[in-house]
Amino acid sequence: QAKLVESGGDSVQSGQSLKLSCVISGFGYSSYCLGWFRQAPGKERERVAWIESEGSVDIADFARARFTIAQDKTKNTVYLQMNNLEPDDTAMYFCAAGPKWTNGKLCPFDSRYYWGQGTQVTVSS
Repeated sequence: QAKLVESGGDSVQSGQSLKLSCVISGFGYSSYCLGWFRQAPGKERERVAWIESEGSVDIADFARARFTIAQDKTKNTVYLQMNNLEPDDTAMYFCAAGPKWTNGKLCPFDSRYYWGQGTQVTVSS
């Protein structure tokens, strides 16, 4: 059973940066996707970014200019670097991990994926 533990969330001012980390253990896939999602109060969870085992990444339009995702395989950790934060970035941020392909779909983040408990990011103006 995989375990994902996020950290790095904090309360910051607009324009500041944060780096989130997600340490993954007990994860047996050699071909995988790792992702970051967020959910603000009263809103649906939305995808922020993902990275797959060979290094390709995908970042949501709202985050592309300010956020980057990276992995350190030696530390079993995936990072989300968030720059120039805005109040609309306030949310609980979750990481997820799972197999790269499911039913022919790349990085589906479906029911086969493992999720962390989240780390809170609060941005004030």
